[in-house]
Amino acid sequence: MPRRSHGFTLLELLLVLSIVALATAGATLSLRDASATRLEREALRLSALLEAARAQSRTSGAPVIWRALPQGFEFVGLPTRAQAPDALRGPRTWLDPDTRAEVVQPTGAQTLLLGPEPLIGAQSLELRLGERRLRLASDGLGPFAVVNTDAP
Repeated sequence: MPRRSHGFTLLELLLVLSIVALATAGATLSLRDASATRLEREALRLSALLEAARAQSRTSGAPVIWRALPQGFEFVGLPTRAQAPDALRGPRTWLDPDTRAEVVQPTGAQTLLLGPEPLIGAQSLELRLGERRLRLASDGLGPFAVVNTDAP
């Protein structure tokens, strides 16, 4: 008499558990906090713009200052659009209107000095969106980048 199986094999159970684990991981990643994503996107955008303004300051030989505005930010001291058509002149708004920025270093400063010298002082600023916070910083030699402020 042939033997009838009563249940699942170990291989079938492992396959089903693997599929469930992959589906759970995918759902977890897709449910990421939207404000965190928006703030990270804003930080990456601002770091790229700060580096572009820093490069323009070095090539033009004129100091460029970044300052926060109530609804955005601006670069002061860049060449006019006639001199450099792709200049970063003029006020820019945040991608999310609730984003705020504050200069953290140098202490007490309201602006960042981006050049024209290749070596600038260490500077950082903090971006806030609701309860979320990210810090952009440069040691003066390297580019502005998002830094981990949770480390001891």
